[in-house]
Amino acid sequence: MRKLCKKILNKPIQIACLILAGLSTVQANDRPNIIVLLADDLGYNDVGFTGETPIQTPNIDKLANNGVIFKNGYVTHPYCGPSRAGMLTGRYQARFGMENNVSYSPDDKYMGLPLTEKTFAKRLQAVGYKTAIIGKWHLGGAPHFQPNERGFDYFYGFLDGGHQYMPGEEHVGAGGYLLPVMRNKQPAGFDEYLTTALSKDAARFIERNHKQPFMLFMSYNAPHAPLQAPQKTIDKYSHIKDKNRRIYAAMVDEMDQGIGHIVKTLEKTDLLNNTLIFFLSDNGGVYPEEWLPTFDWADNSPFRRGKVALLEGGIHVPFIAHWPAKIKPGLTFDGLVSSLDIAATSVAIAGADDSDGLLEGKNLVPYLTGKKTGSPHKALFWRLEEADHIYAVRTPTAKYMRQPLPNVGRSFFDMAKDPNETNNIVDQRPKQQAELAKLWNQWNSKNINSILLQSWEYKKARDDFYQQLFEQNKADAKNRTVYTIE
Repeated sequence: MRKLCKKILNKPIQIACLILAGLSTVQANDRPNIIVLLADDLGYNDVGFTGETPIQTPNIDKLANNGVIFKNGYVTHPYCGPSRAGMLTGRYQARFGMENNVSYSPDDKYMGLPLTEKTFAKRLQAVGYKTAIIGKWHLGGAPHFQPNERGFDYFYGFLDGGHQYMPGEEHVGAGGYLLPVMRNKQPAGFDEYLTTALSKDAARFIERNHKQPFMLFMSYNAPHAPLQAPQKTIDKYSHIKDKNRRIYAAMVDEMDQGIGHIVKTLEKTDLLNNTLIFFLSDNGGVYPEEWLPTFDWADNSPFRRGKVALLEGGIHVPFIAHWPAKIKPGLTFDGLVSSLDIAATSVAIAGADDSDGLLEGKNLVPYLTGKKTGSPHKALFWRLEEADHIYAVRTPTAKYMRQPLPNVGRSFFDMAKDPNETNNIVDQRPKQQAELAKLWNQWNSKNINSILLQSWEYKKARDDFYQQLFEQNKADAKNRTVYTIE
Protein backbone atom coordinates (compact mmCIF):
# COMPACT_ATOMS: atom_id res chain seq x y z
CA MET A 1 0.00 0.00 0.00
CA ARG A 2 2.87 2.39 0.74
CA LYS A 3 4.26 1.93 -2.78
CA LEU A 4 0.84 2.75 -4.20
CA CYS A 5 0.63 5.90 -2.05
CA LYS A 6 3.96 7.21 -3.29
CA LYS A 7 2.75 7.02 -6.87
CA ILE A 8 -0.09 9.48 -6.15
CA LEU A 9 0.93 12.94 -7.34
CA ASN A 10 -1.58 14.96 -5.28
CA LYS A 11 0.41 15.71 -2.11
CA PRO A 12 -2.48 16.00 0.40
CA ILE A 13 -4.01 12.75 -0.88
CA GLN A 14 -0.59 11.10 -0.75
CA ILE A 15 -0.14 12.11 2.89
CA ALA A 16 -3.59 10.80 3.81
CA CYS A 17 -2.88 7.57 2.01
CA LEU A 18 0.40 7.11 3.90
CA ILE A 19 -1.37 7.68 7.22
CA LEU A 20 -3.91 5.00 6.36
CA ALA A 21 -1.12 2.67 5.29
CA GLY A 22 0.58 3.23 8.64
CA LEU A 23 -2.64 2.54 10.51
CA SER A 24 -3.19 -0.70 8.60
CA THR A 25 0.35 -1.79 9.46
CA VAL A 26 -0.20 -1.06 13.13
CA GLN A 27 -3.47 -2.99 13.10
CA ALA A 28 -1.80 -5.94 11.41
CA ASN A 29 1.03 -5.91 13.93
CA ASP A 30 -1.46 -5.64 16.77
CA ARG A 31 -2.87 -9.03 15.90
CA PRO A 32 -1.84 -11.52 18.58
CA ASN A 33 1.01 -13.92 18.12
CA ILE A 34 0.18 -17.57 18.76
CA ILE A 35 2.44 -20.19 20.33
CA VAL A 36 1.53 -23.82 20.89
CA LEU A 37 3.82 -25.58 23.36
CA LEU A 38 3.22 -29.31 22.95
CA ALA A 39 4.84 -31.88 25.23
CA ASP A 40 5.13 -35.51 24.14
CA ASP A 41 3.89 -38.33 26.41
CA LEU A 42 3.76 -36.10 29.47
CA GLY A 43 2.11 -37.54 32.56
CA TYR A 44 -0.86 -35.59 33.89
CA ASN A 45 0.66 -35.20 37.35
CA ASP A 46 4.18 -34.40 36.12
CA VAL A 47 3.84 -30.61 36.13
CA GLY A 48 3.34 -28.49 39.21
CA PHE A 49 0.01 -26.88 38.32
CA THR A 50 -1.86 -30.21 38.14
CA GLY A 51 -0.89 -31.54 41.56
CA GLU A 52 2.06 -32.59 43.66
CA THR A 53 5.16 -33.72 41.83
CA PRO A 54 8.88 -33.84 42.61
CA ILE A 55 9.56 -32.49 39.10
CA GLN A 56 10.32 -28.77 38.97
CA THR A 57 8.33 -26.91 36.31
CA PRO A 58 8.34 -23.28 37.49
CA ASN A 59 8.04 -21.74 34.01
CA ILE A 60 5.06 -23.84 32.95
CA ASP A 61 3.44 -23.27 36.34
CA LYS A 62 3.88 -19.51 36.02
CA LEU A 63 2.08 -19.56 32.66
CA ALA A 64 -0.71 -21.60 34.25
CA ASN A 65 -1.07 -19.36 37.29
CA ASN A 66 -1.08 -16.20 35.15
CA GLY A 67 -3.54 -17.62 32.63
CA VAL A 68 -6.29 -20.22 32.63
CA ILE A 69 -6.11 -23.88 33.61
CA PHE A 70 -8.51 -26.12 31.72
CA LYS A 71 -9.64 -28.70 34.27
CA ASN A 72 -11.22 -30.84 31.54
CA GLY A 73 -8.78 -30.48 28.66
CA TYR A 74 -8.61 -33.35 26.15
CA VAL A 75 -6.80 -34.48 23.04
CA THR A 76 -8.49 -36.37 20.20
CA HIS A 77 -6.40 -39.55 20.37
CA PRO A 78 -4.31 -41.41 22.97
CA TYR A 79 -1.09 -41.48 20.98
CA CYS A 80 1.15 -39.18 19.01
CA GLY A 81 0.50 -38.96 15.27
CA PRO A 82 -3.32 -38.96 15.18
CA SER A 83 -3.47 -36.56 18.12
CA ARG A 84 -1.21 -34.10 16.31
CA ALA A 85 -3.18 -34.50 13.07
CA GLY A 86 -6.39 -33.57 14.87
CA MET A 87 -4.85 -30.59 16.63
CA LEU A 88 -3.17 -29.13 13.52
CA THR A 89 -6.18 -29.50 11.24
CA GLY A 90 -8.80 -28.65 13.86
CA ARG A 91 -10.72 -31.72 12.72
CA TYR A 92 -11.19 -35.17 14.20
CA GLN A 93 -8.59 -37.31 12.47
CA ALA A 94 -11.20 -40.04 11.84
CA ARG A 95 -12.80 -37.65 9.33
CA PHE A 96 -9.85 -38.17 6.99
CA GLY A 97 -8.68 -41.66 7.93
CA MET A 98 -5.57 -40.89 9.97
CA GLU A 99 -5.96 -43.00 13.10
CA ASN A 100 -2.57 -44.70 13.11
CA ASN A 101 0.90 -43.39 13.73
CA VAL A 102 2.68 -42.51 10.51
CA SER A 103 5.80 -44.59 9.94
CA TYR A 104 8.86 -42.80 8.60
CA SER A 105 8.53 -43.69 4.90
CA PRO A 106 10.07 -40.94 2.76
CA ASP A 107 9.34 -42.85 -0.47
CA ASP A 108 5.71 -43.61 0.40
CA LYS A 109 3.49 -41.00 -1.23
CA TYR A 110 0.45 -41.96 0.90
CA MET A 111 2.00 -42.28 4.37
CA GLY A 112 1.25 -38.86 5.84
CA LEU A 113 -1.36 -36.24 6.63
CA PRO A 114 -3.67 -36.41 3.58
CA LEU A 115 -3.22 -33.54 1.16
CA THR A 116 -6.96 -32.95 1.26
CA GLU A 117 -6.49 -31.49 4.77
CA LYS A 118 -5.48 -27.93 5.60
CA THR A 119 -3.52 -27.13 8.74
CA PHE A 120 -4.49 -24.06 10.71
CA ALA A 121 -0.95 -22.82 10.05
CA LYS A 122 -1.90 -22.71 6.36
CA ARG A 123 -4.99 -20.66 7.22
CA LEU A 124 -2.89 -18.19 9.24
CA GLN A 125 -0.22 -18.04 6.56
CA ALA A 126 -2.87 -16.79 4.12
CA VAL A 127 -3.54 -13.70 6.28
CA GLY A 128 0.07 -12.69 6.74
CA TYR A 129 1.25 -14.71 9.73
CA LYS A 130 4.80 -16.02 9.69
CA THR A 131 4.52 -19.68 10.67
CA ALA A 132 7.01 -22.14 12.14
CA ILE A 133 7.19 -25.63 13.54
CA ILE A 134 10.19 -26.53 15.64
CA GLY A 135 10.71 -30.11 16.81
CA LYS A 136 8.69 -33.21 16.01
CA TRP A 137 6.59 -33.53 12.83
CA HIS A 138 5.45 -37.19 12.62
CA LEU A 139 2.93 -36.48 9.85
CA GLY A 140 4.77 -37.82 6.81
CA GLY A 141 8.32 -38.08 5.50
CA ALA A 142 7.76 -37.82 1.74
CA PRO A 143 8.57 -34.36 0.32
CA HIS A 144 4.94 -33.36 -0.26
CA PHE A 145 4.02 -34.15 3.36
CA GLN A 146 6.83 -32.17 4.97
CA PRO A 147 6.12 -29.03 7.04
CA ASN A 148 7.15 -26.46 4.42
CA GLU A 149 4.44 -27.87 2.14
CA ARG A 150 1.74 -27.86 4.84
CA GLY A 151 1.58 -24.24 5.90
CA PHE A 152 4.86 -23.66 7.72
CA ASP A 153 7.32 -21.06 6.48
CA TYR A 154 10.04 -22.42 8.73
CA PHE A 155 10.91 -25.89 10.05
CA TYR A 156 13.71 -26.98 12.34
CA GLY A 157 13.37 -30.48 13.66
CA PHE A 158 12.81 -34.07 12.57
CA LEU A 159 10.21 -35.94 10.55
CA ASP A 160 9.88 -39.18 12.51
CA GLY A 161 8.05 -39.83 15.77
CA GLY A 162 11.13 -39.28 17.92
CA HIS A 163 14.85 -38.55 17.91
CA GLN A 164 18.01 -39.12 19.89
CA TYR A 165 18.57 -36.24 22.30
CA MET A 166 22.36 -36.23 22.46
CA PRO A 167 24.42 -34.57 19.71
CA GLY A 168 26.86 -36.63 17.67
CA GLU A 169 24.56 -39.64 17.23
CA GLU A 170 23.05 -38.60 13.89
CA HIS A 171 23.92 -40.52 10.73
CA VAL A 172 22.88 -39.86 7.14
CA GLY A 173 20.98 -42.88 5.87
CA ALA A 174 20.10 -44.13 9.34
CA GLY A 175 16.61 -44.74 10.70
CA GLY A 176 14.32 -41.86 11.62
CA TYR A 177 15.52 -41.43 15.21
CA LEU A 178 19.12 -41.11 14.04
CA LEU A 179 18.67 -39.00 10.93
CA PRO A 180 20.13 -35.49 10.95
CA VAL A 181 17.85 -32.77 12.26
CA MET A 182 16.51 -30.71 9.36
CA ARG A 183 16.22 -26.99 8.76
CA ASN A 184 13.44 -26.58 6.24
CA LYS A 185 14.29 -29.25 3.63
CA GLN A 186 18.01 -29.56 4.24
CA PRO A 187 19.99 -31.53 6.84
CA ALA A 188 21.13 -29.42 9.77
CA GLY A 189 22.72 -30.23 13.07
CA PHE A 190 22.65 -29.56 16.79
CA ASP A 191 25.55 -29.38 19.20
CA GLU A 192 23.81 -29.54 22.57
CA TYR A 193 20.96 -31.39 24.26
CA LEU A 194 18.19 -31.51 21.65
CA THR A 195 15.44 -29.99 23.83
CA THR A 196 17.72 -27.03 24.53
CA ALA A 197 18.68 -26.67 20.87
CA LEU A 198 15.02 -26.65 19.81
CA SER A 199 14.09 -24.07 22.44
CA LYS A 200 16.93 -21.76 21.44
CA ASP A 201 15.94 -22.01 17.80
CA ALA A 202 12.37 -21.07 18.77
CA ALA A 203 13.72 -18.01 20.57
CA ARG A 204 15.67 -17.00 17.46
CA PHE A 205 12.54 -17.38 15.34
CA ILE A 206 10.72 -14.98 17.69
CA GLU A 207 13.57 -12.47 17.54
CA ARG A 208 13.62 -12.59 13.73
CA ASN A 209 9.87 -12.10 13.40
CA HIS A 210 8.96 -9.86 16.33
CA LYS A 211 7.73 -7.05 14.06
CA GLN A 212 5.03 -9.12 12.38
CA PRO A 213 2.37 -11.54 13.66
CA PHE A 214 3.61 -15.11 13.89
CA MET A 215 2.45 -18.58 14.83
CA LEU A 216 4.97 -20.93 16.41
CA PHE A 217 4.27 -24.62 16.96
CA MET A 218 6.87 -25.64 19.54
CA SER A 219 6.55 -29.39 19.08
CA TYR A 220 8.75 -30.93 21.75
CA ASN A 221 9.60 -34.62 21.69
CA ALA A 222 10.30 -34.45 25.42
CA PRO A 223 9.70 -36.44 27.49
CA HIS A 224 9.09 -39.15 24.84
CA ALA A 225 11.59 -42.04 24.78
CA PRO A 226 14.50 -42.59 24.44
CA LEU A 227 15.15 -41.59 28.04
CA GLN A 228 18.13 -39.22 27.79
CA ALA A 229 19.03 -36.07 29.67
CA PRO A 230 22.14 -34.11 30.73
CA GLN A 231 23.80 -35.77 33.70
CA LYS A 232 23.76 -32.54 35.68
CA THR A 233 19.98 -32.40 35.49
CA ILE A 234 19.63 -36.11 36.24
CA ASP A 235 21.72 -35.58 39.38
CA LYS A 236 19.27 -32.87 40.44
CA TYR A 237 16.73 -35.67 40.94
CA SER A 238 18.99 -38.13 42.76
CA HIS A 239 16.29 -38.43 45.45
CA ILE A 240 14.10 -40.31 42.96
CA LYS A 241 15.04 -43.97 43.40
CA ASP A 242 13.81 -45.36 40.08
CA LYS A 243 16.41 -44.69 37.35
CA ASN A 244 13.92 -44.31 34.50
CA ARG A 245 11.74 -41.98 36.52
CA ARG A 246 14.82 -39.94 37.46
CA ILE A 247 15.85 -39.45 33.82
CA TYR A 248 12.28 -38.70 32.80
CA ALA A 249 12.05 -36.02 35.50
CA ALA A 250 15.23 -34.44 34.13
CA MET A 251 13.73 -34.43 30.62
CA VAL A 252 10.61 -32.60 31.83
CA ASP A 253 12.82 -30.17 33.75
CA GLU A 254 14.87 -29.43 30.62
CA MET A 255 11.70 -28.81 28.64
CA ASP A 256 10.50 -26.39 31.30
CA GLN A 257 13.83 -24.55 31.14
CA GLY A 258 13.44 -24.29 27.37
CA ILE A 259 9.94 -22.87 27.77
CA GLY A 260 11.37 -20.34 30.21
CA HIS A 261 13.86 -19.25 27.55
CA ILE A 262 11.05 -18.78 25.03
CA VAL A 263 9.01 -16.72 27.50
CA LYS A 264 12.01 -14.53 28.32
CA THR A 265 12.47 -13.86 24.63
CA LEU A 266 8.84 -12.76 24.40
CA GLU A 267 9.42 -10.42 27.35
CA LYS A 268 12.62 -9.04 25.80
CA THR A 269 10.83 -8.30 22.52
CA ASP A 270 7.81 -6.83 24.36
CA LEU A 271 5.51 -9.49 22.90
CA LEU A 272 4.39 -11.49 25.93
CA ASN A 273 1.30 -9.40 26.64
CA ASN A 274 -0.20 -9.96 23.19
CA THR A 275 0.85 -13.55 22.59
CA LEU A 276 -1.63 -16.37 23.11
CA ILE A 277 0.28 -19.35 24.48
CA PHE A 278 -1.22 -22.83 24.73
CA PHE A 279 0.51 -25.60 26.66
CA LEU A 280 -0.61 -29.23 26.60
CA SER A 281 0.56 -32.78 25.98
CA ASP A 282 -0.26 -34.82 22.88
CA ASN A 283 -1.56 -37.66 25.06
CA GLY A 284 -1.07 -39.15 28.50
CA GLY A 285 2.22 -40.45 29.81
CA VAL A 286 3.29 -44.02 29.08
CA TYR A 287 1.72 -46.76 31.17
CA PRO A 288 3.13 -50.27 31.75
CA GLU A 289 0.65 -52.23 29.63
CA GLU A 290 1.20 -55.97 29.25
CA TRP A 291 3.09 -55.54 25.97
CA LEU A 292 5.26 -52.71 27.42
CA PRO A 293 5.70 -53.69 31.09
CA THR A 294 8.84 -51.59 31.61
CA PHE A 295 7.23 -48.30 30.49
CA ASP A 296 6.51 -47.11 33.99
CA TRP A 297 8.14 -43.71 34.42
CA ALA A 298 5.22 -41.28 33.96
CA ASP A 299 2.61 -40.30 36.57
CA ASN A 300 -0.93 -39.89 35.24
CA SER A 301 -2.59 -39.73 38.64
CA PRO A 302 -5.30 -39.25 39.67
CA PHE A 303 -6.39 -40.91 36.43
CA ARG A 304 -6.25 -44.56 35.39
CA ARG A 305 -3.80 -45.94 32.85
CA GLY A 306 -2.13 -43.72 30.22
CA LYS A 307 -0.98 -43.54 26.62
CA VAL A 308 -2.99 -45.76 24.19
CA ALA A 309 -5.98 -45.91 26.58
CA LEU A 310 -9.30 -44.08 26.24
CA LEU A 311 -9.54 -43.89 30.01
CA GLU A 312 -8.73 -40.43 31.35
CA GLY A 313 -5.04 -41.24 31.78
CA GLY A 314 -4.64 -41.49 28.00
CA ILE A 315 -6.62 -38.50 26.76
CA HIS A 316 -7.12 -36.02 29.65
CA VAL A 317 -4.00 -33.86 29.55
CA PRO A 318 -2.44 -30.85 31.31
CA PHE A 319 -3.84 -27.94 29.29
CA ILE A 320 -3.52 -24.17 29.80
CA ALA A 321 -3.79 -20.89 27.91
CA HIS A 322 -1.93 -17.65 28.67
CA TRP A 323 -2.74 -14.29 27.05
CA PRO A 324 -2.37 -11.31 29.41
CA ALA A 325 -4.05 -8.93 26.97
CA LYS A 326 -7.28 -10.94 27.10
CA ILE A 327 -7.20 -13.58 29.85
CA LYS A 328 -7.30 -12.62 33.53
CA PRO A 329 -4.71 -14.46 35.62
CA GLY A 330 -5.63 -17.22 38.00
CA LEU A 331 -8.62 -18.64 36.13
CA THR A 332 -9.78 -22.24 36.08
CA PHE A 333 -12.27 -23.48 33.52
CA ASP A 334 -14.39 -26.60 34.02
CA GLY A 335 -16.08 -26.93 30.61
CA LEU A 336 -15.04 -29.54 28.07
CA VAL A 337 -12.07 -28.25 26.07
CA SER A 338 -10.42 -30.06 23.17
CA SER A 339 -7.13 -29.71 21.33
CA LEU A 340 -9.41 -29.04 18.33
CA ASP A 341 -10.13 -25.67 19.90
CA ILE A 342 -6.57 -24.47 19.36
CA ALA A 343 -7.14 -24.24 15.60
CA ALA A 344 -10.58 -22.66 15.91
CA THR A 345 -9.37 -20.08 18.45
CA SER A 346 -6.25 -19.24 16.45
CA VAL A 347 -8.14 -18.80 13.20
CA ALA A 348 -10.73 -16.57 14.91
CA ILE A 349 -8.30 -14.19 16.62
CA ALA A 350 -6.07 -13.98 13.52
CA GLY A 351 -8.99 -13.13 11.27
CA ALA A 352 -8.26 -16.12 9.04
CA ASP A 353 -10.76 -17.88 6.80
CA ASP A 354 -12.91 -20.71 8.15
CA SER A 355 -15.74 -20.36 5.64
CA ASP A 356 -15.33 -23.98 4.49
CA GLY A 357 -16.99 -25.02 7.75
CA LEU A 358 -14.48 -27.81 8.39
CA LEU A 359 -13.14 -26.71 11.77
CA GLU A 360 -14.71 -28.73 14.58
CA GLY A 361 -13.29 -26.90 17.56
CA LYS A 362 -14.65 -23.86 19.36
CA ASN A 363 -13.24 -20.35 19.72
CA LEU A 364 -12.42 -20.34 23.43
CA VAL A 365 -11.95 -16.59 23.83
CA PRO A 366 -15.63 -15.74 24.50
CA TYR A 367 -15.69 -18.38 27.24
CA LEU A 368 -12.54 -17.01 28.84
CA THR A 369 -13.70 -13.39 28.75
CA GLY A 370 -17.17 -14.11 30.14
CA LYS A 371 -19.10 -13.38 26.94
CA LYS A 372 -20.20 -17.01 26.85
CA THR A 373 -20.85 -19.43 29.70
CA GLY A 374 -21.14 -23.20 30.00
CA SER A 375 -19.17 -25.87 28.21
CA PRO A 376 -17.77 -25.17 24.72
CA HIS A 377 -18.61 -28.77 23.77
CA LYS A 378 -21.74 -30.75 24.55
CA ALA A 379 -19.78 -33.94 23.85
CA LEU A 380 -16.32 -35.10 22.81
CA PHE A 381 -15.62 -38.28 20.85
CA TRP A 382 -12.90 -40.87 20.33
CA ARG A 383 -12.41 -43.88 18.09
CA LEU A 384 -9.49 -46.28 17.59
CA GLU A 385 -10.21 -47.55 14.09
CA GLU A 386 -7.48 -50.15 13.87
CA ALA A 387 -9.29 -52.43 16.32
CA ASP A 388 -12.98 -53.29 16.27
CA HIS A 389 -15.40 -51.16 18.25
CA ILE A 390 -13.03 -49.18 20.46
CA TYR A 391 -14.83 -45.97 21.28
CA ALA A 392 -15.51 -43.30 23.87
CA VAL A 393 -17.92 -40.40 24.21
CA ARG A 394 -17.81 -37.87 27.02
CA THR A 395 -20.37 -35.24 28.01
CA PRO A 396 -19.96 -32.87 30.95
CA THR A 397 -21.69 -35.41 33.22
CA ALA A 398 -20.98 -38.89 31.84
CA LYS A 399 -18.65 -41.06 29.77
CA TYR A 400 -19.39 -44.24 27.85
CA MET A 401 -16.56 -46.27 26.35
CA ARG A 402 -15.23 -49.64 25.29
CA GLN A 403 -11.63 -50.79 25.06
CA PRO A 404 -10.41 -54.39 25.42
CA LEU A 405 -7.87 -53.73 28.16
CA PRO A 406 -7.67 -55.59 31.48
CA ASN A 407 -10.36 -54.33 33.88
CA VAL A 408 -11.76 -51.91 31.29
CA GLY A 409 -13.98 -53.37 28.54
CA ARG A 410 -17.35 -51.65 28.24
CA SER A 411 -17.59 -48.92 30.85
CA PHE A 412 -19.93 -46.14 31.87
CA PHE A 413 -18.87 -43.50 34.39
CA ASP A 414 -20.63 -40.70 36.22
CA MET A 415 -18.05 -37.99 35.52
CA ALA A 416 -19.67 -35.49 37.88
CA LYS A 417 -19.30 -37.79 40.89
CA ASP A 418 -16.51 -40.05 39.66
CA PRO A 419 -14.11 -38.07 37.41
CA ASN A 420 -11.31 -40.56 38.08
CA GLU A 421 -13.34 -43.48 36.69
CA THR A 422 -13.18 -45.76 39.69
CA ASN A 423 -16.76 -47.10 39.59
CA ASN A 424 -17.99 -48.73 36.37
CA ILE A 425 -21.81 -48.52 36.26
CA VAL A 426 -22.27 -49.81 32.72
CA ASP A 427 -25.90 -50.75 31.88
CA GLN A 428 -27.17 -49.30 35.17
CA ARG A 429 -28.42 -46.11 33.48
CA PRO A 430 -29.80 -47.42 30.19
CA LYS A 431 -31.52 -44.20 29.10
CA GLN A 432 -28.47 -41.99 29.63
CA GLN A 433 -26.20 -44.64 28.12
CA ALA A 434 -28.42 -44.83 25.02
CA GLU A 435 -28.25 -41.04 24.66
CA LEU A 436 -24.45 -41.13 24.64
CA ALA A 437 -24.45 -44.03 22.17
CA LYS A 438 -26.73 -42.04 19.86
CA LEU A 439 -24.39 -39.05 19.98
CA TRP A 440 -21.40 -41.23 19.15
CA ASN A 441 -23.22 -42.99 16.28
CA GLN A 442 -24.16 -39.64 14.76
CA TRP A 443 -20.57 -38.48 15.00
CA ASN A 444 -19.14 -41.73 13.64
CA SER A 445 -21.42 -41.68 10.58
CA LYS A 446 -19.19 -38.97 9.11
CA ASN A 447 -15.90 -40.85 9.62
CA ILE A 448 -13.88 -43.04 7.27
CA ASN A 449 -11.59 -45.96 8.01
CA SER A 450 -7.85 -45.57 8.20
CA ILE A 451 -5.87 -45.14 4.99
CA LEU A 452 -2.65 -45.56 6.98
CA LEU A 453 -2.65 -49.29 7.66
CA GLN A 454 0.48 -50.36 9.50
CA SER A 455 0.21 -54.12 9.09
CA TRP A 456 3.07 -56.05 7.52
CA GLU A 457 0.83 -56.81 4.54
CA TYR A 458 0.44 -53.09 3.88
CA LYS A 459 4.13 -52.41 4.14
CA LYS A 460 4.88 -55.19 1.63
CA ALA A 461 2.25 -54.03 -0.86
CA ARG A 462 3.11 -52.39 -4.15
CA ASP A 463 2.43 -48.80 -5.09
CA ASP A 464 -0.60 -49.70 -7.20
CA PHE A 465 -2.16 -51.36 -4.16
CA TYR A 466 -1.61 -48.13 -2.20
CA GLN A 467 -3.50 -46.23 -4.88
CA GLN A 468 -6.31 -48.79 -5.01
CA LEU A 469 -6.64 -48.77 -1.23
CA PHE A 470 -6.66 -44.98 -1.07
CA GLU A 471 -9.36 -44.66 -3.73
CA GLN A 472 -11.45 -47.43 -2.17
CA ASN A 473 -11.35 -45.71 1.20
CA LYS A 474 -12.55 -42.46 -0.36
CA ALA A 475 -15.30 -44.09 -2.43
CA ASP A 476 -16.68 -46.49 0.18
CA ALA A 477 -16.45 -44.33 3.28
CA LYS A 478 -20.12 -44.68 4.20
CA ASN A 479 -20.10 -48.45 3.84
CA ARG A 480 -17.05 -48.76 6.05
CA THR A 481 -18.34 -46.82 9.02
CA VAL A 482 -21.78 -48.35 9.40
CA TYR A 483 -21.10 -50.13 12.70
CA THR A 484 -22.93 -48.58 15.61
CA ILE A 485 -22.82 -48.92 19.37
CA GLU A 486 -25.62 -49.51 21.85
